[in-house]
Amino acid sequence: MSRMTSRTLTLEPAEFVGVTLVGGGPGDRELITVAGIRALLGAEVVVTDRLAPRDLLAELAPDVELIDVAKLPRGRSARQEDINDVLIDRAKNGKSVVRLKGGDNYVFGRGFEEVLALQEAGVPIRVIPGLSSSLAVPALAGLPVTHRGVVHDFVVASGHLPPGHSDSLVNWDALAASSGSLVLLMAVENAAAIARTLLAGGRPCDQPVAVVVDGSLPTQRVVRTTLERLSGAIEVEDIRPPAVIVIGDVAAL
Repeated sequence: MSRMTSRTLTLEPAEFVGVTLVGGGPGDRELITVAGIRALLGAEVVVTDRLAPRDLLAELAPDVELIDVAKLPRGRSARQEDINDVLIDRAKNGKSVVRLKGGDNYVFGRGFEEVLALQEAGVPIRVIPGLSSSLAVPALAGLPVTHRGVVHDFVVASGHLPPGHSDSLVNWDALAASSGSLVLLMAVENAAAIARTLLAGGRPCDQPVAVVVDGSLPTQRVVRTTLERLSGAIEVEDIRPPAVIVIGDVAAL
């Protein structure tokens, strides 16, 4: 039987005059893609988020302009319009710009908002997908979001707005009535309200829940509880973002 031959990966800079949106993955520097690393190596300007793999930034060349647009919970933040303006300005000045995000650009990353703004301004764009924390973080914690004989579907939902909020687009009643895995991002602050809604809609009180804090980082920890006790567990365990909440039978595996 013939053996497969392998080619050595070359991490040479990938230069691109315009803006490259790079999904950096869940936080661990080794979970960014090869394409993402090559884009960073070729960048003249890097515009970064708080949840991007920030320890990679120390290895950028000293002449790379680093712009931190971190949006900190209950702290300083950059408006999306201001971020768009920075990307457009640097690209129109002939720079190779990387917009480095945590997770994937298009999974609650507001990446497509930036794409639309860049398109309107006539700026060339590339998109390099990243590992979404909605899948990568549970996997790193030993939690499959699906498992044969246990669950055949899963939903990823944003919890940054509570159920009943006028701006929320999540059908919480439908999620309460489903039996699939529910993966919540940005939901720590509203976890109590979400749990009450899911319980009222039919999810069982003893349904397993796993909260993965600081997924993929050295400080990663997993808090296991039930839907009925989720609110108390968040308080007792002093759970703070970033955290991914997995609700469903897979959380007990």
